[in-house]
Parts: sequence; structure tokens; C-alpha cells
Amino acid sequence: MESPYANRFWRKSWDKGLTDLDPSIWEISYTEAIRSTFDEFPDKIAFTYQGLEITFSQIDEYSNQFANMLVENGFKKGDVVGINLPNIPEYPISLVGTLKAGCVVSGVSPLMSDIQMHYQLKDLGAGKKNVALVTLDAIFEARLKKIESDLPQLKLVVWTSVVGSFPKEQQEKIKAVTEVPSGEVTPLVGKTVLDFHDEVLAKYSKDLPNVKVSPEDLAFIQYTGGTTGPPKGAMLTHRNCVSDILIVQKWLSWEKGAKIALSGFPFFHIAGTFFCENCFWLGWGQVLIPNPRDTQQICNEMKKYQPTALVNVPSLFQILINTRKFKRLDHSKLEICISAASPFPVESQKQLESMVGEGKLLEVYGMTETSPLTTMNPYKGQRKLGSIGLPLLNTELKLVDPETDKEVPLGEPGEICVKGPQIMKGYYNKPEETKKAIDKDGYMHTGDVAIMDEEGYLRIVDRTKDMIIVGGFKVFSAKLEDTLTKHPAIETVATIGIPNPDRPGSEIVKAFFQLDPNFEYDGNEEALKEDIIAFAKENCAAYEVPKLLEISEELPLTVIGKVDKKLLRNN
Repeated sequence: MESPYANRFWRKSWDKGLTDLDPSIWEISYTEAIRSTFDEFPDKIAFTYQGLEITFSQIDEYSNQFANMLVENGFKKGDVVGINLPNIPEYPISLVGTLKAGCVVSGVSPLMSDIQMHYQLKDLGAGKKNVALVTLDAIFEARLKKIESDLPQLKLVVWTSVVGSFPKEQQEKIKAVTEVPSGEVTPLVGKTVLDFHDEVLAKYSKDLPNVKVSPEDLAFIQYTGGTTGPPKGAMLTHRNCVSDILIVQKWLSWEKGAKIALSGFPFFHIAGTFFCENCFWLGWGQVLIPNPRDTQQICNEMKKYQPTALVNVPSLFQILINTRKFKRLDHSKLEICISAASPFPVESQKQLESMVGEGKLLEVYGMTETSPLTTMNPYKGQRKLGSIGLPLLNTELKLVDPETDKEVPLGEPGEICVKGPQIMKGYYNKPEETKKAIDKDGYMHTGDVAIMDEEGYLRIVDRTKDMIIVGGFKVFSAKLEDTLTKHPAIETVATIGIPNPDRPGSEIVKAFFQLDPNFEYDGNEEALKEDIIAFAKENCAAYEVPKLLEISEELPLTVIGKVDKKLLRNN
């Protein structure tokens, strides 16, 4: 059978004038790629944080100081810096400073448990690399002290607080009116401990260190659950990152130096990292949001700065949709809402566009291992609600049967496999896992199941691990959830498969849902469940209809706002 994907027919659906880029343009390091921003826009605001404004020239100098601090403390090319912070100014300063020193960034979620944090730092040091950690004083006391003695490769700890970037007088004023998390910082045996502001930014040189960084050098080791097993570190080179930025920016044709953006994605996650990287390359200002669930703060910042771009995970867009203040904002300056990381129910997309303006939502798709973006809806052309768009420039894509690895015909569900310059080097210290993920032809097997239409647009229907098997039939949870959200009572829904006690090897569908706050409900739960099941019978195949329904006050979310199905299965 001739491959339906070989000729990349979707290129006809790209915006007019788009073609593959010459790969030679990403033969530079990321720090070289953003040099022009610091030179051309020194006085432009790079970040705003709770009223504090920091320019690109300040970020340039601070990151040079951070880089010199690493070099003078014995850190060499290839050593790793874990950044264990929320979205505060010290995160992007540390990120750029680490890369200027030729070292490797690894985002470490501040929401991790002691055990999870220990696992990641231990794994990073397993290759005999020196490891540094940038963290909060509160995490230093609550977590790091418990695990540091078993981390011999952890040589350096740099600490700050959530208000550390403010002048000392202002810090005291903030603490007088707001509860600020804090902790005691003490010396650690065999490790250097430095205050981010009083000892790094106050003492080290503001000159760029003399470290040569090449495109094939590692820029990031970003941890991900991947498709199976414990978290793995995806190794992303400077070439991987720069190629994805240049491809995406050619696709979007955004103007340099012109705009300001707001993202709810944490920088420790690949989506937050990537958007931050793009803003540096563009010379765009960013509004920092340390807590993406604080919708009031997001609305206040939007009112003040009127961002051009709003970037979020679908579940957080849904929270905004139900925030009265968001509905009342003037969204005329908002040009684009970018949604990524999980499927976005079409009904919710329509709701969002009814508030911000039709045609402003752009769905994209990627994963940690692909730096991260591989598909996007067109920026100027047709956007299909519910679709993750078309394969990007310089990117090959095919859909395969996850059981046989054979390509599936157009219109049939298959696992997304992608190949291009943005595909990771591999998993850190895990060659066998790398072989499972990247096949002999260089295609990354994503674990996401999609359907491609005749124009090349893709629609995610499930994760391979989330597929529900009912009597031999495959139930695609994303497709089912999209249908169920059309019921007027349902705001958000998550479906899982649980073992069928009467049929070993088969499952039954269970749906957890939150009620739409606008739905008028008399409290008769059984009658409501019967009505939803009747609706499902009318709109779904018989094997897709949920057998069990559970009303939830709140669905559990992961650190970036995806519904945590693993937790739902374990309960």
C-alpha cells in the first residue's frame, strides 16, 4: 500500500507563501539566536511581575552574572542546573544564564514531593555531571534539607524567595499585607549555598563569559512521563530548540519587538519554556503569572497590560471562561489565544471565542520530546475548532496502528509519529527507552492517537494508554468527552476505563464530570445521570455509553492543568 503521508499533501493547506526552511539557519546556539533582542531592544520591558518591570538589558546583565557565577564555581559545559521555581523573574534569568555558561537547564517543578525531587536530581547527576539547583527558601527548608545528603553531585544551591526580586523595603511592605511563603536557609556540608540577589547579582561580572556553545550541545534535559514508565529526561539540543522557534515564527510571522504576552504555562514545563524562548527571540514582553489558577490576578494583569497573546492549557481557559471579570474585559487588543497540552472540547472553544472574538483561538500540538511543537492550525488561513492543525514546516508525520506499526489510511485513527529537526537527541541515560520511542527511520512515536482528514488537519482522539477497550471495541476518550460536553449540564468531563467484573479483559466506561454553573439543577442526581446516559445513547455508539457516572466538585489536575486521569484511575 502506498503511504498516504509520503508526499506531505497537507502543504497545500499551509498559509500562502510558506515553504520548508533551509536547515542551515538553525546551525546556531539559542544564546546566539537571541543576541539581537538584547542589542535591539535593551530598554523594552522583558518581564512584568506583580508591578515590577525588568528590561531586556537588565536580563542580559543579570544572566551574564549568573553564567559567570556558574563558571567561577567550577561548572563546565554539559553540567546541569535544575531550576526549581514558579514563574518569577529569577527563572528566565537562570535559564538564559545557564545556557550562556554552556550548561544544561532542567525544569524542576516546585510542586514535586521530596521523593520526586530526589529522583530527578539524582538522575541528573547519574552521568557524573555537576548539578546546581536554583530554588526558593521555602523549598530549601521543607524539602531540600531532607534529601541533599544523598545527592553527592549537587554541588551548588542558589536560593531566592517569591519576592526576592523586589527592593528590600518593598519586600517588607509586601510581607506586611500578604502571606509570603518562606523558609530558613542554612549551610550544607560539601555544597556551596548562595543568595541569588545578595551574592550572585551583587558580586559577579556583568560581562558575557567566554564559553563557546555549539548547536549540537545540550540545552535542556526536560523530564516527562513519556508514554510509559517513570519520568525520563528528554535531551534537547540548541539546534532542536532553535529549529522549532524559527519554524513556528515563520508560521506565525509575528513582528519582533512589538507586543506583550501572557502565559499561564509554568516555565518548568516544556510549553512554558518554549513560549518564554520565543518571547526572548521576538523581543516581546511577558507578564509573569506565578499561580495560573489565580484568575483574578490574570484578569488584573490583562486589564493593565492588554497582552497580544494569551497562552494556556484548556482546563485553565475553561476556568477563565467562568470568571466574571474575564467576561467583562475589553479583549479588542488580544489577537490570539493559543491552547496546547491537552484536548479542548469544541463547546468550550466556542464559549471562549464568544468572549474574546471569533477566530482568535489557535490550537497547537507537541510534546516534551519534540521541543515541543510539531503541528499548528494556520495563522491566517482556515482554523478548524477541535483540530490541532497541520504538520509544521520541515516536519514529516504519519499515523500508524500502535499494535502493528503499519500506516493507517486517512480518516482512521492512528498513533502520531513525527520526524524533523525538533526531535530530541534521546532520553538521558536511557538508551533502551530511546529505542522504544524513536524508530529506525527517525520517527518519534508520540503515544497520541489522532485522525487526519483529507486536507491534512489532525484531531486528537486519545492517548494510546488512555484508550478504553469495551468488548473488543476501542473507545477514544477525547472523542467521547467532546460529545458529552454538549450536554447542557456538563462543564468538564473525564472518561476512564475500569475492569468489567463480568467480562475479564474488557472494560466499562466511567465518566467524571463537573456541573456547568449556569445549569439549573434541582438536586436529583439520579435523574440527571439518567438524562446524561440517554443523551449519550442518542449521540454515541452503544459501546461508548458510560455505564458509571460520578459528579465531581473539582476534577484533579496535573501541575500544568491537565485532568489527572492517573489519579482518577487510582481512586
